[in-house]
Amino acid sequence: MWRRSFSSSSGSTALKAKKWDALIIGGGHNGLTAAAYLARGGLSVAVLERRHVIGGAAVTEELVPGFKFSRCSYLQSLLRPSVIKELELEKHGLKLLKRNPSSFTPCLDGRYLLMGADEHLNHSEISKFSLTDAEAYPRYASQLEKFCKFMDLVLDSPPPESVQHKSSINEKLKNKIQNSVFWANCLRQVSSLGQKDLVDFMDLLLSPASKVLNNWFEADVLKATLATDAVIGSTASVHTPGSGYVLLHHVMGESDGERGVWSYVEGGMGSISKAIGNAAIRAGAHIVTNAEVAGLLIENSRTVCGVILADGTEVHSSIVLSNATPYKTFMEFVPNNVLPDDFVRAIKHSDYSSATTKINVAVDKLPQFPCCKLNHPHAGPQHVGTIHIGSESMEEIHSACQDAVNGIPSRRPVIEMTIPSALDKTISPPGKHVINLFVQYTPYKPLDGDWQDHDYRESFAQKCFTLIDEYAPGFSTSIIGYDMLTPPDLEREIGLTGGNIFHGAMGLDSLFLMRPAKGWSNYKTPLQGLYLCGSGAHPGGGVMGAPGRNAARLVLQDVGERT
Repeated sequence: MWRRSFSSSSGSTALKAKKWDALIIGGGHNGLTAAAYLARGGLSVAVLERRHVIGGAAVTEELVPGFKFSRCSYLQSLLRPSVIKELELEKHGLKLLKRNPSSFTPCLDGRYLLMGADEHLNHSEISKFSLTDAEAYPRYASQLEKFCKFMDLVLDSPPPESVQHKSSINEKLKNKIQNSVFWANCLRQVSSLGQKDLVDFMDLLLSPASKVLNNWFEADVLKATLATDAVIGSTASVHTPGSGYVLLHHVMGESDGERGVWSYVEGGMGSISKAIGNAAIRAGAHIVTNAEVAGLLIENSRTVCGVILADGTEVHSSIVLSNATPYKTFMEFVPNNVLPDDFVRAIKHSDYSSATTKINVAVDKLPQFPCCKLNHPHAGPQHVGTIHIGSESMEEIHSACQDAVNGIPSRRPVIEMTIPSALDKTISPPGKHVINLFVQYTPYKPLDGDWQDHDYRESFAQKCFTLIDEYAPGFSTSIIGYDMLTPPDLEREIGLTGGNIFHGAMGLDSLFLMRPAKGWSNYKTPLQGLYLCGSGAHPGGGVMGAPGRNAARLVLQDVGERT
């Protein structure tokens, strides 16, 4: 089945031999998710992936011989339970490796903070810094979990958008009923929260993460450890209003029913994409790699009729779903003077900025942290979770951000280190390890150099390694090889406009009914037959699958109404 339904660009003959019910631009996890649902719904579907491998940012690549890296995304929690269950991803090879403990923050003064799902461990560890914080933390975690349950409804549903195209009275009535049901469910959830929780929820959404965390805790290291979730992948500081929402966004996931638990994926993050791809193929979808889309085919100035590939091949369909970023979809694939001017302005001026760099490192031994006197012959609890480097206070994070605001890479970067090979024995040779470094803040166009300059790149990488050496002496000497993706690299290699890992900023002005543009939040676009199914659509970034699932269900609904 796999061999018949998965091909390289040589499969272009098969692509143009028929008119497909639906085409999907991009074989990232959301595009594959959409393909699986559409194929299960009975449509003939072809996925067109530019690169030689499927997965987009959720990909596993052997960058150093013998070492398999999750090249971009590196942890799983946000993938919607509905996607895992409905597509039977475990049957298709998905295996999650839960991390416990999940967080380790070493300090230069010889102390450390180790946290995870164990309430007793958390209390004991936080008490080393503040007994008051140790008592408050369970209440903080409980409140976030309560808010996350409210968010489930929003994540799994299309936004209640107004009808955009000319439609019949029946269609308008159906749209009003659907929207009314959505808002009624929201009101039911709101009423279950109560007045105090609702006010606290609004405070979390609108406030800077620093304000939220300062109101809860007093210990700098605890606040900094939690604050990293509020700024990861963004250009924001912990003092930026609305950063509290991103804090929530990164704890709203789950692994095997455990809320807020992040997991490694056996075989790397590409195993998620492979499992979804397997589900799509089992349902009848056709996946083609090395098939770069150059543009959309438009008829009558407003209706999509297919795509044209970079090699000139035309592939026809009256339905196209784009898993590319909104900017790439509308500014590069769509011909000029086709889209409404106000829509073009909204897409063109959306925030695609990034300050994120990913460094994938192969090492010949585990890093050792002198502050942690846990003597283990192999990987210890300090190696299992996310290791926070250079994040001992929120002011350190803010200072790193200000460097980028001033146009230079952070002098002391904020680094999230993960060592998936501590749990996953399939991705590195025995005794050696794969290390992911998620680094902030790195401007797209630094004022003091150029990311295309080899020496400049090497200098920044060494700066990161030297900072790690402060916490884990000898780390630099353990490095066998590394791969680095700066914002321009993420744009060029993975197709992320501006290097933004979320397909666009996750500020409050870019979410829900405002994503990707006001009036177009329900996956439809001004072009008849063109839909968005990637992270640039609601509910946003992360390896979630929700945009793909929601978009596909909408397409199936639209197709059903036409027949």
